[in-house]
Amino acid sequence: MTSRGDAGSRHVPVLLERCVDLLEPALAEQGSVCVDATLGMGGHTEAVLTRCPEARVIGLDRDPEAIALASERLAPFGDRFTAVHAVYDEVGEVLERLADGTARGILFDLGVSSLQLDEAERGFAYRHDAPLDMRMDQSRGMTAADVLNTYSHGELAHVLKAYGEERFAGRIASAVLREREKAPFTTSARLVEVVRSAVPAASQRTGGHPAKRTFQALRIEVNAELAVWERAVHAAVDHLAPGGRLVVLSYHSLEDRITKQALAEGSRSRTPPGMPVELPEHAPYLRLLTRGAEVPSETEQATNPRSASARLRAAERLSPNGVTA
Repeated sequence: MTSRGDAGSRHVPVLLERCVDLLEPALAEQGSVCVDATLGMGGHTEAVLTRCPEARVIGLDRDPEAIALASERLAPFGDRFTAVHAVYDEVGEVLERLADGTARGILFDLGVSSLQLDEAERGFAYRHDAPLDMRMDQSRGMTAADVLNTYSHGELAHVLKAYGEERFAGRIASAVLREREKAPFTTSARLVEVVRSAVPAASQRTGGHPAKRTFQALRIEVNAELAVWERAVHAAVDHLAPGGRLVVLSYHSLEDRITKQALAEGSRSRTPPGMPVELPEHAPYLRLLTRGAEVPSETEQATNPRSASARLRAAERLSPNGVTA
């Protein structure tokens, strides 16, 4: 039986105090709704519920195991916490169902969780031999093995190049297609060896494990992370109440680029050139709360190496006017 302590000990939330500091001013009123759209093991939600006693949190996660662990951890907060099995681009539908359609705070902590990385049988980690699954929700969708065994050379090379920023995407794709003719891919150890054989030895001396980028790319493809995030960030802005705050932690340059563009779009005036007066519907509907992307301190990166690639952006909703998508 999993104990409540397990969730807290197995995951260290990134930029925890900063995230709560940004959300807290919007959650002072009784009944304020905050959505933790990537609940994980509940660390950020626990801090919000502790620091913001008037608020309630709706926690979303596509991983049923995360829902179970976080729900046990957060049980002491009673009905101030509600868990929902959902992907984070469903944030709008969840708010329509469980609140008045808006939230005062929305938090996204993107990427793969410690729960998924640390459980070898999930297939996310290249350091463990495990079935090539990589689905955040193991109840549906294609697996990483499906991608490796069915994609064309061009499709696979595109995934590795676009999502893993892998310099040797073509060589790795060629090696995968050769090897799958012998037998389908089923486990991660074989994929690691294929990648290692395809990447030049000189390039393996720097940049970390040679399979790191391939595994990242497959995970993003399997879970459609970038397409989901594109929909989710706009849905979140659409469902923020005036004065509500959106906080986003991303760990990949493409995720961060989508976030940056969405927040920048909302913070700019859309007044047509030559119009002497800014009409309300053309005014910015977001105020940026961070200058560029904030990063964890050197101390946090040293104590929690998984935070090293984190980028934090935040914004406040100014008015309900304007189109965000």
